[in-house]
Amino acid sequence: MLTRKIFGALADGQVHSGEALAEATGVTRSAVWKAISQLREMGLPIEAQTNRGYRLSTPCEPLDEKAIRSDFAKEISNRTQLGIVWEIGSTNAALLESPPPLPDEFAVLMAENQTGGRGRRGRAWQAALGGSLCLSIATSFEPLPRDLPALTLVAGACVREALLECGVRDISLKWPNDVVTLSPSMQLVKLGGILAELRAEASGPALVVVGIGLNLRLGEQTKKSIAESGTLAGDLESLGLDAGKRNRAAAAVIGRVITGLQRFAAQGFAPFIDHWRAADVLRDRPIRVLDGGSEREGVARGIDAQGALQIEDAAGRRSAILAGDVSVRT
Repeated sequence: MLTRKIFGALADGQVHSGEALAEATGVTRSAVWKAISQLREMGLPIEAQTNRGYRLSTPCEPLDEKAIRSDFAKEISNRTQLGIVWEIGSTNAALLESPPPLPDEFAVLMAENQTGGRGRRGRAWQAALGGSLCLSIATSFEPLPRDLPALTLVAGACVREALLECGVRDISLKWPNDVVTLSPSMQLVKLGGILAELRAEASGPALVVVGIGLNLRLGEQTKKSIAESGTLAGDLESLGLDAGKRNRAAAAVIGRVITGLQRFAAQGFAPFIDHWRAADVLRDRPIRVLDGGSEREGVARGIDAQGALQIEDAAGRRSAILAGDVSVRT
């Protein structure tokens, strides 16, 4: 695909003439211009310099299977199929429709450009071309782990651990599926999200797919676009991540999540609960929970041993929230 080739050529942040790009890709300069226009429409910040050529305003690192695998532990690499595509609707949807891996084996699908990314309850997930990670990890469970509803929390704890190893600071987790930080005014700023989906078979193992979307670097226009949907978004680069090393970050996240899924299959949620509680951004804050047509308000009191959110009402009564949209009351 021409747009992928042009993206790869411009990723170094250097100036490339239209003539050189056309020669390198075997197309006309008109075709190069059209590809540049398409990449801009996809959100890539490409500058045009008169009589010189095109330049990506901020260099990025294209996803590379060899580079990612080189950072995997051997036991993970041997158990993992890794695929990288240029463009796809949803990596989760693609893996849910694919043959399931065997138990304790894993299939990972990554995309440079995800056009139909989804969050919880079907919400759209916007990703920045060259500045995000969009990936899904599939495996099979037989039998289903105890504490299965806590799977999303397990993935969140693993993602956070991987990001801390990559130098990110000040990151927290928002029940049930968001990676967040706090703004100076104590607002929640979303850095990424997790979507776990299950395809149960009539007999045999159950397929589980964990989708992960992370903002590594966001331009101001992308932040503005996301804000128009009602979400305050931020990026991991502003918190210490070297966003130019996307493959290293991808390998860290994938490796941690796969190790976590193996441990979850054997031991349930217990090994992860302390990490999650330490990162819980909602604890002791006033919250509102929307579940279908019902609404509840109270104070968040952490999670229980199965990962359910504990909410305390005005009378001091506590109850468990198993599902719902949670927002902080101001």
